[in-house]
Amino acid sequence: MDSMKWLLPNITAPTWMDVIIAIVICVVGWLFQQLVIKGIINRIVTFLRNRQQDFQATVLEQFNKAIRYAFMSAVIVLSLTILLEENLFTNAVTKNFVLSIIVFFAFKGVYDVLHFYTKQPLPLNSEEEPNVLLPFFLRIGKVLIMIAAMFTIASFWNFNLNGFLTGIGLTGVAIAFGIRDTLAHVFGGMSVALDNPFKIGDWIATEDQKIDGTIEDINLRSTLIQTGDKGLVYVPNSYLVNRPIYNLSRREKRKCEQFLYVAAENKEEKLRNALSAIQKEIYLHTNTEKELIHVFIDEFYPTSYRVLIRFFVATNDTAVMLSTRQDILFAIRQIFEEQNIELADPAEDEWLRQKK
Repeated sequence: MDSMKWLLPNITAPTWMDVIIAIVICVVGWLFQQLVIKGIINRIVTFLRNRQQDFQATVLEQFNKAIRYAFMSAVIVLSLTILLEENLFTNAVTKNFVLSIIVFFAFKGVYDVLHFYTKQPLPLNSEEEPNVLLPFFLRIGKVLIMIAAMFTIASFWNFNLNGFLTGIGLTGVAIAFGIRDTLAHVFGGMSVALDNPFKIGDWIATEDQKIDGTIEDINLRSTLIQTGDKGLVYVPNSYLVNRPIYNLSRREKRKCEQFLYVAAENKEEKLRNALSAIQKEIYLHTNTEKELIHVFIDEFYPTSYRVLIRFFVATNDTAVMLSTRQDILFAIRQIFEEQNIELADPAEDEWLRQKK
């Protein structure tokens, strides 16, 4: 106790009864916050969810721990007040510490709310579409909350904020030069968010096919992509901004294109009938688009014709597209056999081989 006189000169040595009372207060306070406060908060959260007020319920649910921890901090300070016979709530030395604890837990509650929505980037209003900008703003908000809490607590202790901010300003420029690449990734992430080319869950691919996978998360500096062969890949946002990106999840149809080579000895009438039959077969298939079907001879060579077959499948499912393409290829083979169309091997055509 003598070693604490420099901090609290008026404190007296506690008796065993004071110790027992302080312990009882802590235990009762812990039971009260665990059984009463926690129960009340949970009931209010359930009530709000039943009233379809999910946002308010989520905010209160995330403030749950901060409220209970702040209450327990007050209980501990109260028990120490009784133990030391010194009012720590009003004492000039300790009141700033008590205020700092209260402010800390208040800001922690706000931080927990932002952290929850960062991990689950859902719209605050269920009628709105998910916004890819939300994770960025929430992460920035978390940083601002920490800075605001630090400055608020520092003000209780008469910390020289002006000198601190001046030092930050002088060193900020020097630091900016050292983190140019990181800033490029951050601004690239903002550009991705503003353009909104994709969202979490979309399947994307770059033009060079070096990146091909599903978006798992969008951060300030990088985008997390789940690829089929490499696992999780952290791609810098500046890399995505400077390359064409195909959002494969937003495709409404898939193109199928095939080149066939038929012998030049086939009669024109037989070829026309075969091509018409192929076009009809594609048109009658249930999965193909009817508006755009191309079945034509588009090039000829000394010993063969090249037949272009192009159609679209009304799906974004690769398996459905491949199954439809397989059906059409089997149908083409059957038509050629029925029409006695002779196929040609382009590798045997000297003129075509030289052209390639």
